[in-house]
Amino acid sequence: MTPQSSNPQTPLVSVIMGSTSDLPVMERALQWLNDHQILFEVNALSAHRTPAAVEQFARTAQERGIKVIIAAAGMSAALPGVIAAQTTLPVIGVPIKGMLDGLDALLSIVQMPPGIPVATVGVNAAQNAAILAAQIIALSNPDIAQAIASHKATLGSKIEKANKDLADVNYEYKTN
Repeated sequence: MTPQSSNPQTPLVSVIMGSTSDLPVMERALQWLNDHQILFEVNALSAHRTPAAVEQFARTAQERGIKVIIAAAGMSAALPGVIAAQTTLPVIGVPIKGMLDGLDALLSIVQMPPGIPVATVGVNAAQNAAILAAQIIALSNPDIAQAIASHKATLGSKIEKANKDLADVNYEYKTN
């Protein structure tokens, strides 16, 4: 069975998790996409437990209007690579921290064979995956490009506030 969006509008991004246990990490991506009004779908599919469903999803994603796939998985983290092997869409892998502090998942996702690329963000870096997906879509969507530019323009203000807060931190030998 192919995952379907309950939204009558066509999603641009598909967020796939190996299991719903990945949801606490992936909520950062879902929230970022939602906040920036980028249509998305979210489903759980397992490369090992539901391989036929993963294959069906990957082979039909593009015809359903998906532009980018974010695939999150921990431990052996086969899901992003299995999806990438069956589609020409960009796939962004999110290694989920589990065993070995996520190093096992990270290495599994970045060690793809030639011809099967998977873009990879840091361990548990779901928000960066959402931003990267948006940047890919923004190449042909000026509204999303503007949303990303607006988002990035706010990033510096957080550091400016942090420096103001640090000015109030007192140490005997601190000079600023």
